[in-house]
Amino acid sequence: MHTFLSFVKKEFLQIFRDSRTVLILLVMPIVLIVLFGYAVTTEVRGTALVIVDEGGDACVPHWQEAFNANRYFTVVKITHTAVEAEEMMRSGKADMAIVLENGFSDRLRRCGGATVQLLADGSEPNQASVRTAYAATLIKSLLASPDAAAMQAAATAPVQRYAVTPSVRLLYNPAQKSEYNFVPGVMGLIFMLICAMMTSISIVREKELGTMEVLLASPVPPAAIVGAKLMPYLLISIINLLTVLSLSTFLLGLPMAGSLAVFLGISLLYIFVCLLLGLLVSTVAATQLAAMLISLLLIVPSIYFSGLAFPIESMPTVLQYISGIVPARWFVEAARKLMIQGVAPGFVVRETLILALMAAVLLALSLVKFKRRLE
Repeated sequence: MHTFLSFVKKEFLQIFRDSRTVLILLVMPIVLIVLFGYAVTTEVRGTALVIVDEGGDACVPHWQEAFNANRYFTVVKITHTAVEAEEMMRSGKADMAIVLENGFSDRLRRCGGATVQLLADGSEPNQASVRTAYAATLIKSLLASPDAAAMQAAATAPVQRYAVTPSVRLLYNPAQKSEYNFVPGVMGLIFMLICAMMTSISIVREKELGTMEVLLASPVPPAAIVGAKLMPYLLISIINLLTVLSLSTFLLGLPMAGSLAVFLGISLLYIFVCLLLGLLVSTVAATQLAAMLISLLLIVPSIYFSGLAFPIESMPTVLQYISGIVPARWFVEAARKLMIQGVAPGFVVRETLILALMAAVLLALSLVKFKRRLE
């Protein structure tokens, strides 16, 4: 046991002698979680909005005040023609326009309904769809206000008897905060980066320098040597897990709606899978460059096939099957269920079993490929 701890101490000293490694292991996780929590967001704020009021409608000042009070919009101008609004959008002075038909309030009072047209800059389709969705939601709330409801109730023209107004309620993330989506995915990416890439490079470095032969010639079993190489990265990953969890809770306001103990258990299982991936890479790579390239091939799927950047359900069927062999996918799904949805432990059994199966397969492959004598 004393010899094993000596190897672990040696590995810690080797890690902390390299300032670049320390930056990657301890600083990069904090930078990534803060970056994705604040800078990288799917929310579209500060939309420059033009309201087209063709007939001097009485409701326009109320609408202007409501849109300015919303954090997603800023009313830059009230104009009387849609042509002028399109010119402002073309020149980059506006991102979106709301066109109220002539006599909007009168039609709402007499007929119980009126037309509102939304014009958005479609050169960026994703932002345009988000902006129109925000505006439609706000307009719906304005039309549901007591004044608008009274105007519709007093309509002289008959209103369709069976008209239905849908009521939309977002569960788990009613404020539509993008960090709810990004943080679990970034956690999966951080552990893959630290455990898989850094571990594989560390072991391959020993091969390149020739020190691995000296280590294997010692009376310590090879499994203990490899375990001593992995132990520092396991401990650093646990520290990063607690740090990222604290930042996401206290800085980004992300909830832990489910069981914290179950979440920590699944996180440790995922960290173990990533460590075994790094060990497997080290058995097939001969140089640090090769190990880094192979590890990058593991990190890229962790971004694109984990649900961090793109929904898996929207992918072609073949790619959905491929995503099933990416460990980050199952960790991200379990993390979202526990952190945001607050499900019971029974609802993450599938993800847990898949990660456990991956750990068993990776451990078996690593033991088979690990050679007692270096070639």
